[in-house]
Amino acid sequence: MAPAGVSVHAARVTASAPWARWHEKEESVELAEDLARGARQFAAMRLAAVTVGHSSSSFVGGKGWDEAVVAGLSGMLGPGLFVTTNGLDTQAALRASNIRRPFLVMPAWFNDKLVASGLDYYRERGFDPAGHLRYDPGRKWRDLPPGDLYGHGMGFEQEVEPLYSQIRAACPASADGVLIAGTGFRCVAILEALEQDLKRPVLSANQASLWHCLRSVGMGGAVDGYGSLLKL
Repeated sequence: MAPAGVSVHAARVTASAPWARWHEKEESVELAEDLARGARQFAAMRLAAVTVGHSSSSFVGGKGWDEAVVAGLSGMLGPGLFVTTNGLDTQAALRASNIRRPFLVMPAWFNDKLVASGLDYYRERGFDPAGHLRYDPGRKWRDLPPGDLYGHGMGFEQEVEPLYSQIRAACPASADGVLIAGTGFRCVAILEALEQDLKRPVLSANQASLWHCLRSVGMGGAVDGYGSLLKL
């Protein structure tokens, strides 16, 4: 999805959500060690933007978590760098796309509590979800609890065609757009087709983060084939 002249770099984080824990008085957060390690590496790379690519952390972090993490990382990364989180990215993308009643699509590995946290996250920030779907991964995975799916390899065996069919069938008429949450969710290949079928904007977590970072550092220009957001 990246336009010409843009490079994308990643630092893997294996911490559990959220990737930064509140200090006792909830005035600041302590970054997980591998998140801090990634920030130290990025600080030497002359990057333009950094995002915390983890929907779950934003969902469960609580009020002010995104902003506290941005503040903590900014102190490590140095001045002049745009720092954000996937929660902030998706909020910005929803607003830019004029979506107020999104249909939220969650990965199969999100348990009931995490799905509820995701719905609450957007409600508390001014959105009114028109409905939600937790992806059904099919017979092979159905007997495993959500928390075990990734450990058993589902992250590497995702199929986009069933996801496309489920979203198309379940999206309510009252939704003014779709947000596919979860940065580990394989879905960018179906964004354009879903928009054509549903006649509404369709966003994904990683698409939103790329768009937000590009636009926030002054990178314009349309990217074709990955939904209307990257043409804004």
